[in-house]
Amino acid sequence: MAGHSKWSKVKHFKGKVDAARSRAFSRCAKEIAIAARAGGGDPNFNPRLRAAIANAKAENMPNDNIERATKRGTGEIEGITYEEIVYEGYGPAGEAFLIEVTTDNKNRAAADLRSILNKNGGKFAAPGSVAHRFQRKGQILIPKAQIGEEELMGLALDAGAEDLKSDEDRWEILTPVEAFDAVLDAAKKRNLEPSSARLTFVPLLTATVTEESLARKALHLLEALDEHDDVQRVHSNFDVPDSLLAKLQE
Repeated sequence: MAGHSKWSKVKHFKGKVDAARSRAFSRCAKEIAIAARAGGGDPNFNPRLRAAIANAKAENMPNDNIERATKRGTGEIEGITYEEIVYEGYGPAGEAFLIEVTTDNKNRAAADLRSILNKNGGKFAAPGSVAHRFQRKGQILIPKAQIGEEELMGLALDAGAEDLKSDEDRWEILTPVEAFDAVLDAAKKRNLEPSSARLTFVPLLTATVTEESLARKALHLLEALDEHDDVQRVHSNFDVPDSLLAKLQE
């Protein structure tokens, strides 16, 4: 969703944050294994693994689970081999979706996602038809209680960040892909503990959905995709006005 914080609110209203804990651990384990397979098991020399471990710790994933996922990635212990795929689609109002998938069976994943899209008024899009509406960025989320805006702004910009945003509880630092590691390292040197640090897709333009029935369908689609076991993250360019979002929660 264009407003990531809004999707967090939706999940909070639905009481799904705690219920999704085991799914969060599974996603973290997949991310760690893939990062370790690609760049080795030492996070000091593997920035992607370092970020994946930071995300896992932010989810309170036990250290034993993190270690096992790393060893599965490096081949030290047996495990499933996952493949990363990004699927593209349209929602019920024509809004764009990018769906990051990590799966051991891409045929099953594609069939499942096609079914979810079709059942919720969406459809698959041809490769490249949606991706151009997004830009790859580094995203680092830091709880506001850890640092003030002025200090964080200076720290982040000096390290190469390009924007600082916020919601009620968190600062959101956006970086060019090439500056992500430097900004994350600068935050860690300041003893900040990000609640999330990853590469993401940011919509270049948002599509506001104001019709209640379409907004409801779009949110149902987003939720259904997010709950699929093979889906790591869902990105969309649609936005729902706060007043309508509140109405949909009634």
